[in-house]
Amino acid sequence: MSSSSTAARLAALSLLAASAACTAPRNITTSGKVTPQGEFRVAYNQSFNVATAPLAKAGSAVKSAASQLGTQAAEGQKVNYSDAVSQVQTAALAYLVDPVQPASDLSIRYGIVPRLDAGYKYAFGSHVFDAAYQLLGPTGSVENPARGAAGGTTYASIGLQYAIQRAGLPKTPFLTDLNNLLGLSATRHDLIIPLTVSQSLGAEESIGAISYGAVYAHSWVSYGFRPSNLYNRAGTAVLPTLEGQSGNFSSYGLFFNAKIGYKYVYIVPALSFYYQNYGTFTLLDGSSTSFSGATFIPSLGVQFRIPSFK
Repeated sequence: MSSSSTAARLAALSLLAASAACTAPRNITTSGKVTPQGEFRVAYNQSFNVATAPLAKAGSAVKSAASQLGTQAAEGQKVNYSDAVSQVQTAALAYLVDPVQPASDLSIRYGIVPRLDAGYKYAFGSHVFDAAYQLLGPTGSVENPARGAAGGTTYASIGLQYAIQRAGLPKTPFLTDLNNLLGLSATRHDLIIPLTVSQSLGAEESIGAISYGAVYAHSWVSYGFRPSNLYNRAGTAVLPTLEGQSGNFSSYGLFFNAKIGYKYVYIVPALSFYYQNYGTFTLLDGSSTSFSGATFIPSLGVQFRIPSFK
């Protein structure tokens, strides 16, 4: 591979990574101990979603098609369907289901009753609602520790998260031109079930916790193409819109995080790993494409604990 083509690919992927497209946050930053009754936890996290499927698909698609199709679309020229257009659609769909990008989120959680909390997370385009039930460990607080609570105490919980968002291609110049041609739009729903085990650092996690566990997620994607000035391969007829398409896939993951601080403020580094087979997606010419891959999500956040006033 020439140095110029390598540089072009790296530049394209850098633009993808710097984009502001949104996806449901799948980084797990909670511990096995749920929020004590009456307490609030407020957090901010910055993460980076690194998925292997869009990296592979976007590299080849951008190299072979971005310049030509982007220029034609920008100038309003007729575009005939080709293998290059097919590659662009595949790359767009791979990015849609698991983008390569930085992401951030704000969240708040509240302890409803002993062993049960609930929360809301806003990921700048994605809305997440979740709850967790504590399976193991005492239910005291930092101010009122339960009898026997100490450093090294084991906690465990199971959670349920639901996320909804509208999705699309990032607002980079060449992909904007391509999306003017393809007219891709989509909505996405995610259900995430983490099982978390943690060891307390200090009584009732007063100085933090070490957490790890497994997570299952299922995603539903509805998408459609409204092509502009795109013709069949022979150039004799305009391709019709392709609406009402859908797909769904499961993800299986492992995660680790650490909560380090004292009483009211904690730093939370985390790493989540997923593997998924994204399934089959229909393209504008009636053909289909499929892909699978792994996703790595490192993140760094800060968490604030607001104790109960009772």
